[in-house]
Amino acid sequence: MTSISVNDLSLSFGIKPVLVKVSFSLEDGDKLGIIGVNGCGKSTLFKLILGELEPDEGNIFFSKNKTVGILTQDGAFEVSDLCGTSVLEQMYTAYPQHLRAETRLAELEAALHDDTRPAEETMRASTEYAELYRKYSEGGGLEFRGRAASILQKMGFDAAAQAQDIETLSGGQRTRLALAKQLCAEPDILLLDEPTNHLDIETMGWLENFLIDYAGNVLIISHDRFFLDRVTNKTLRIEHCRAKLYNGGYTASVAQYEEDRAIQEKHYQIQQKEIARQEAYIAQQRAWNRERNIIAAESREKALERMVKIEKPKAAPKSIRMHFTASGESGNEVLRARGLSMGFGAHTLFSNLDFLIKKRERVFIVGPNGCGKSTLIKLMLDQLAPTAGLIEFGYNVEIGYYDQENQNLDPTKTVLEELWSAYPTLPELDIRNALALFLFRGDDIEKTVSVLSGGERARLTLAKLILSKMNLLILDEPTNHLDINSREALEAALEGFDGTLITVSHDRYLIDKLATRILALSPGAAMGGGDLYDYRVTHEGHGYSELRELMAEREAAYTAAQAESPDAEVSSGREQYLQQKKSRNDARNEKKRREALAREQVKLEKELETLEEELWGEAATNYVRAAEIEARKSEVEERLMEIYEEIGV
Repeated sequence: MTSISVNDLSLSFGIKPVLVKVSFSLEDGDKLGIIGVNGCGKSTLFKLILGELEPDEGNIFFSKNKTVGILTQDGAFEVSDLCGTSVLEQMYTAYPQHLRAETRLAELEAALHDDTRPAEETMRASTEYAELYRKYSEGGGLEFRGRAASILQKMGFDAAAQAQDIETLSGGQRTRLALAKQLCAEPDILLLDEPTNHLDIETMGWLENFLIDYAGNVLIISHDRFFLDRVTNKTLRIEHCRAKLYNGGYTASVAQYEEDRAIQEKHYQIQQKEIARQEAYIAQQRAWNRERNIIAAESREKALERMVKIEKPKAAPKSIRMHFTASGESGNEVLRARGLSMGFGAHTLFSNLDFLIKKRERVFIVGPNGCGKSTLIKLMLDQLAPTAGLIEFGYNVEIGYYDQENQNLDPTKTVLEELWSAYPTLPELDIRNALALFLFRGDDIEKTVSVLSGGERARLTLAKLILSKMNLLILDEPTNHLDINSREALEAALEGFDGTLITVSHDRYLIDKLATRILALSPGAAMGGGDLYDYRVTHEGHGYSELRELMAEREAAYTAAQAESPDAEVSSGREQYLQQKKSRNDARNEKKRREALAREQVKLEKELETLEEELWGEAATNYVRAAEIEARKSEVEERLMEIYEEIGV
């Protein structure tokens, strides 16, 4: 059944078209990925769907009684409105119907204990209480607080963070909380704008599994190709103000897109050759200038006028172009950590780390949020001092650094001034050419840094980076805020970089493509410091996939060891972490199984009612159909008995 239908949607801002004749429809359960370069109109499409903007043309239809929820890129809460509200209390507001029911139940309970009330009022209150409590419990009122806490846990909020005041949360934490609220509310149509921002790899994996099993529709704007491939079954590509719907996730849609362009280009070229041939024939006939030749020429001209012209495929949107220039050979040993420890106050991030990074290795540092990845980078850059141990650099190491927060940009300068001030000896033409490579052209270079979007800031920081010469690149979340085209350009540049690469990243596509080695940080037990696992990638181009397999093997081996010796004490923080994780996974899987059984129960009970109505209605005199109904009833009733036994009804 169609749940949402968008028909010929068009919108312009002044004389500038944003979206032109956009049409698509989704069936129940479809997961749609929306892709396109930054500024192509993806977020505008969401605003049109939500009714925040009025289209110039076209319309949007929803199936009856569909609810819609959205997480925007700036989905953090207004602090002024939420002071004194804890994270967990804010999560409860995702269930307003349960909170209202609890308030009313409390009022009714007080009324029932009021001996001064007339008997009739007490009876009415008792009846209302019983009916309201039934609806409350059947609708999940008894479980919603536990569910809210569980989802917060999965989104990286431990017990202490759940009790934290929202006023103290960072922007990234607020965005994760806003996402968690939407997941709790479970609208029929869920709109997510860059949902993987600020999520670590483990949380992204959990979110993917949640959305894969999500019963409603999900529309996702994302530049995370790995995420889109796992979650979506349809892809809407927006390009040159128009949109086309493809079946499949990101990778499948790209293959279809390129095939469509190749076919259109081929048909265009064939038609152009035919037009040229006809025009040459017409010119020849007119040159002979006889009556019959003129008639023939005019006939061909009319045929050309009637021909439906095939449009030449438009050039793909421009993407950034970049190339990193090495400053010369470093020594074979680029960086060595010896007994490295770091913490803040009583909180120890990691302790006694030892590792060596050699020339031309592409090392990725991964791990959950808060485990110390960015701190480790700052130790390498001498921006922080370790609590113990040291970091040593090898011979002739020249460092280039990309900061994920783009903190090295001056908000008061223009784009041109920002880049030129970093390289004052370069001619203005060279500076302008460098900016053009990163899509800063015309009036864009006169914008002040303070008004730039996240993607524009990222491109400006990369422009500053490529003009310097280095043989060690240290990158902290380099693909944040970049669209897919820019990510692919960065990947190509990093792949061609003839130096050493150290990168903190949650971009699994990037890790898969480039990593030759992975340093995986994991939080330790009781704040005693995290562990570091050093993985050597054996098959280039399979970095993250190989890491995932190795981690799965570790967990399986640990689980097997625990099964053989159930009474053995857990010997390390890592083992405790794995055991807790397995318990949480088992609980989640059991809950999902019971929820699936409950959904099947409702479906079968409705089918049983329908069969009963048909048996005593239309099929009352149709003995063949009545026999079929009786057979199906037996199957349904048998399955219902199994479900009732499973869930304890």
